[in-house]
Amino acid sequence: MNQEKMVISTSAAPAAIGPYSQAIVVGSLVFCSGQIPLSPETGQLVGGGDVAAQTEQVMANLQAVLTAAGCGWQNVVRCTIYLGSMGDFGTVNAIYGRFFPAAPPARTTIQAAGLPRGALVEIDAIAVRS
Repeated sequence: MNQEKMVISTSAAPAAIGPYSQAIVVGSLVFCSGQIPLSPETGQLVGGGDVAAQTEQVMANLQAVLTAAGCGWQNVVRCTIYLGSMGDFGTVNAIYGRFFPAAPPARTTIQAAGLPRGALVEIDAIAVRS
């Protein structure tokens, strides 16, 4: 089966900082690239050393990409959270959980040795469009 890839791009989320797309749609599957806490307007890291502020921005960026792909949080089936420190797990988990009040997606959380631009958190997602 040969299905075309559709590139998703929106100015409501930060532009890619490398050779990747904000998301790719193949059939009903939406593969969202990892989002770090960059401002869509300036391309600069937001939140400084505040993991809560950074997580809020990451979730806003992911929501913008999901919306551009024609879906929302209810369509997300898988996420990966990358943390600079597992010490931030509770804070990130509480914010993340607000976006999935029922039937949360499958998830993996990993402590990364380093994230782009010195971010404290990065999250990617896979969704299924209905």
